[in-house]
Amino acid sequence: MPKLLVVDDEQAICWALRRLAESLGHEVTTASTAESGLEALDQFQPDVMVMDVRLPGMSGLEAIEHFRRRLGPIPIIVITAYGDLGTAVEAIRGGAFEYLIKPFPLDHVERVLTRAFERGGESPPEDQQRSYIGGLVGNTPAMQEAFKRIALAAASDACVLISGESGTGKELAARAIHRFSPRAERPFVAVNVASLSPTLAESELFGHVRGAFTGADQARVGLLVHADGGTLFLDEVADIPMPVQVKLLRALEQGEVTPVGATQPQRTNFRVISATHQNLLHRVQQGEFRHDLYFRLCAFQIEMPPLRERRDDVRELAQHFLERSKQRSTQGRPTISDATAQALERRPWYGNVRELRNAVEHALILARGGAILPEHLPAPVEPSVVNSAAENADPESLLVELVRRWAESHYRESEDVTDLYEQLLRVIEPPLFEVAMQNNRDQYAAAARTLGLHRTTLKKKLDQYGISGQ
Repeated sequence: MPKLLVVDDEQAICWALRRLAESLGHEVTTASTAESGLEALDQFQPDVMVMDVRLPGMSGLEAIEHFRRRLGPIPIIVITAYGDLGTAVEAIRGGAFEYLIKPFPLDHVERVLTRAFERGGESPPEDQQRSYIGGLVGNTPAMQEAFKRIALAAASDACVLISGESGTGKELAARAIHRFSPRAERPFVAVNVASLSPTLAESELFGHVRGAFTGADQARVGLLVHADGGTLFLDEVADIPMPVQVKLLRALEQGEVTPVGATQPQRTNFRVISATHQNLLHRVQQGEFRHDLYFRLCAFQIEMPPLRERRDDVRELAQHFLERSKQRSTQGRPTISDATAQALERRPWYGNVRELRNAVEHALILARGGAILPEHLPAPVEPSVVNSAAENADPESLLVELVRRWAESHYRESEDVTDLYEQLLRVIEPPLFEVAMQNNRDQYAAAARTLGLHRTTLKKKLDQYGISGQ
């Protein structure tokens, strides 16, 4: 019978995992500390382990190496309620089979256990030197999931596509992947594709030989060659000109680069991490981005969550930016008042983490070394000012995003929300009916057919909103 060892100081977790594993036909032993788990190995040799990170005495991450010495390369599933990027990377580098964040649904744990028992004794990833990187902060489930995927991406050499709105930390995520990867000692070459002139993008990326075009007085090594052995980060990858997309795909497939004007290719070995705030698949559907390059770049995807979906991280982020500013400041020991923290949590943050950082720095100037008060904060950024993901999205995605923001603002501004659905209908129905009537020459019956409504229902609605027809 397959055997499972669960090491967790929460009795409820041990009980639930025991019931689940036994229902799957596994024999289970539990322990509340890493030390007692190691002692249990004298009588119980598990095929799979589940271990919490935070334990009394030796931590779960410290214990992985001890269990490896005794058990060899068995799958170890790490669970935690306090995940951050460093924890995720340590777990993956320590050979963890999977990294689960509490609370987790049991059906997900069941799938993980099934895969773990099927895998058996495969060798764990080779341990590497531990290191940390600042900038990515958060304890919400959304950020912990991002940390987990960053750690998994760092352990592989596949191309990664990082998506998310402007200001969510896509480049920080890319740098973290590189920092924790086997390529960490080699160059990290970042290029913002949107800033490249379409006529010079090919030369910037692939380089050129002397005399390749007017003004090419000297040969130039391209960024793809500069990234040899390391990582090439393509920010705003959706803006790559179509002719350059063809050459980039060949470089990825063949591992060689041909500079502009050259006849012989150069060998290069780089990993590509791309980022975009646009809907790249929509660009493919519109014929503005090659589908074969899209599938090559997005072997593994990471979605960086917007700040409004991780409000519980706002205080910690604000404190993080405050601590960074303290290191550069000569004015006292500034603090964030509780009223200010609450005001920060209520904001929509259309500019995401970047806007929050700027708000803290703005407030620090006005606070002059004292407590940061709500009146020290700058005015919130309007959504129309922000170059967000919705800006280049398809109309349906844009509508979904606008409705979400509209609903969030109502819940944020009032504790007693009522008739929100009816309010939404009063907002969206008039323009919909106006367009339907205009496109059907103000004929009630024709417009009703296109809307899927009864003619009398449409007429009643039009009268309600004061829209005329025939």
